[in-house]
Amino acid sequence: MNREALMKILPHRDDMLLLDEATLQEDSAVGSYRVRGDEFFLRGHFPGNPVVPGVILLEILAQSACVLMQNQMTEGKTPYYTGLDKVRFRNPVRPGEVISTECRLIRAKPPFYFAEGKAMVGDKLCAKAEFSFAIMGE
Repeated sequence: MNREALMKILPHRDDMLLLDEATLQEDSAVGSYRVRGDEFFLRGHFPGNPVVPGVILLEILAQSACVLMQNQMTEGKTPYYTGLDKVRFRNPVRPGEVISTECRLIRAKPPFYFAEGKAMVGDKLCAKAEFSFAIMGE
């Protein structure tokens, strides 16, 4: 699915929609985002040596994982992060690179969903984590 299709699932817009595309592959969600270099989060992180902040990598993982829960994310429902565990950052991500994500659900107890994911650039692991969400109505 492209950005337009993702906006039917995710509540994120404009600068905070951090996926270019995503697909379901068996029990995993696979996504990608090309770091253009003009993103708001690179302006001060770090001048002369831009690096995607770790928290942004985690947000990209979360948005990828939401593709797995698209049937629960009906109109008026929003996914909220409820926890992050076993977070590890391995390699920096820089402008011009394409971040590839792979996430899978490891447990569900609605409205809570538990996932794990990794963010890669090529064959380099950049970040991995376990995380949880609550999908809540208004």
